[in-house]
Amino acid sequence: MNKCYSSIAPATFLTTVLFTPLTAIAQEPLQRVDQNHLNDLVTHDQGNIAFLQAFEAGDALSEFDFTANHGVGANIGEGRRFTRFPRADLDGDQEWATHFPKREGGANATSCISCHSAPFANGAGGVAMNVVLDPDHTADPSQYLERNTTSLFALSIPQRLAEEMSVELYLQREDARQLACAKGSATVALVAKEVAFGTLSLTRISEDPCEVSIDTSQLAGIDADLVVRPFGWKGNHATIRSFTRDAAHNELGLQATELVGAQDGDYDGVIHELSVGDVTALTLYMAALERPVSTVELAEIGVIDLADVQRADIAAGEHLFNTVGCSSCHTPSMTIADPTFSAPSRVAGYADILFPDGSSPEAHGLVSDSAITFDMRLDPPNNQILLDSGGMYHLGALETDAKGKGIARWYSDFKRHDMGPALSDPSDPLGMGASVFLTRSLAGVGSTGPWLHDGRATTLEEAIFAHGGEAAVSRNAYAAMSDADAARIVTFLESLILFSADEAH
Repeated sequence: MNKCYSSIAPATFLTTVLFTPLTAIAQEPLQRVDQNHLNDLVTHDQGNIAFLQAFEAGDALSEFDFTANHGVGANIGEGRRFTRFPRADLDGDQEWATHFPKREGGANATSCISCHSAPFANGAGGVAMNVVLDPDHTADPSQYLERNTTSLFALSIPQRLAEEMSVELYLQREDARQLACAKGSATVALVAKEVAFGTLSLTRISEDPCEVSIDTSQLAGIDADLVVRPFGWKGNHATIRSFTRDAAHNELGLQATELVGAQDGDYDGVIHELSVGDVTALTLYMAALERPVSTVELAEIGVIDLADVQRADIAAGEHLFNTVGCSSCHTPSMTIADPTFSAPSRVAGYADILFPDGSSPEAHGLVSDSAITFDMRLDPPNNQILLDSGGMYHLGALETDAKGKGIARWYSDFKRHDMGPALSDPSDPLGMGASVFLTRSLAGVGSTGPWLHDGRATTLEEAIFAHGGEAAVSRNAYAAMSDADAARIVTFLESLILFSADEAH
C-alpha cells in the first residue's frame, strides 16, 4: 500500500468570529476567545462549529509567543520577568515569593511550544526544558523538584478514562453505603476497569436518617474522594483545564481570570491574562489532538515500511513486556464506553464547582447545558490519512471495537505507585509520598525521551532499570533476561511513537 497522506484541518473561516489570526509578528492586541460566543453556537445547534473554532483557537494560542503586553512572565524581582529556577529568596514587596496563587517555579517561557516541542509541536521536552519547582518556598536547592516535560497529545483519552473509572468507584461506594445502612457495616474492594484501588470500610453511625463513617485508610493509589487524577507526574490534576491554568501560571506567568479574577497576582501590571474562553479553547485543543500510534499501525496503512523481522521483534517484545509484569501497571489498553469528551465535564469531580478565584463558572458562561462536546472516534481534525485506495484512514481519532466503544491504548493504570527510594523526590509537598508517582503512560514513549519524572534516563533501558519499589519485581525479571529478549522489549517500546501527517512539523 503506497503512502499518501495529508493533514485535514478545519476551515479557517470558522475562526474569524473568535480571534484575529496570530501568524503575523506585528499582530496585536491578542483577541481573547469569547466563552459566550461558543455557548451561543452550541445553543443554536452549531456545536460542531463551536468545537472546530475552539480547536483552532487553542492551536493558535498554544503556538503564540506572548509578550509583556499580554502579561507573560511575572515580576520576579531584580528587574527580571523570567527565571529558570525558583526565587523564594526574592520575598520583597510584589516579588517572586509574594505572588498568588503561591508560585512553585518560573515564569520560564513565552509559549506552550517553547517547552512542548519534541519531536514536534505539542510533544515532550528535553532536559533543557525541565522545570524546577520549590512549592514550599524553601529557597534550598537540595529540596527543589525537577520535572520533565510531557507531551500534550490526545488528552481526552486519559480524562475520559479517569472519568469513567471514577463513576465506577462512586457507584461501588454508594452500593456499600446502602449495604452498611441495612446491615450496620460493609467493606468493598474497589475495582475500576480491572484496576484495584484497595478497599473501603463503612460503618453505620446513625439509623434515621442513616449516616455512615467511611474508613479510607486501605485505599491504594487514589485519593479518598475516589477521583482518578490522570495529569501531573504525581497524579494531582483531574482535568486538562486544571492542568492548563496551573501550567500557564507557573511556567508562562499567564494568570487566567478563573485563577485570580480581576487581580494581578504576579504583579506584572496586567490582569485577565487568559480568558475563560481561552482556557476552554486550550482544553479542547489538547483533548482533540491526534493520538499516539505505533510503527506497526503505520506500516499496516502504508505510511512506512516495516520488514518482517522488525514486526516479529516488536511482537516478541510486546509478549515479553506482558510476561515480565510491566503490563500489570502499564495497562496496554482500556475501553471507553462513551467516547464523548465534554468541556466542561458532566462527571462529578471533573467540573469546577467554584473556580480557584472563588467565582462561579456559571457566572463566566461555563455551564454544562452549553458544554462543547466532540466524538473522540470521529471528530479529532488531525492525521487524516488518504490511502492509495482513495479511502480515508482517521489515524488521529480513537480506535473502536466491534460495538463502537473506544479502544484506548494508553499503557497506564491511572494509579499511584511507590517507585522506591532511588526515584524519590527530595521533598513531598503534596503529601502523597516522596517516592510515589502516577503510572506514566507509555503511549508515544518511543518519541518522548529522555524519560522518567526528571529526565534522568537517556535510554529506555536506563528507565527500566531505575524502577524500584512496587516495580522492582518486573525490573528484576527484565534484568534476568537474555540480552536479546531485553532488546526486544526496548524495540517494542520504541515502536510506540508520536506521528504527525502535517509536513510543517
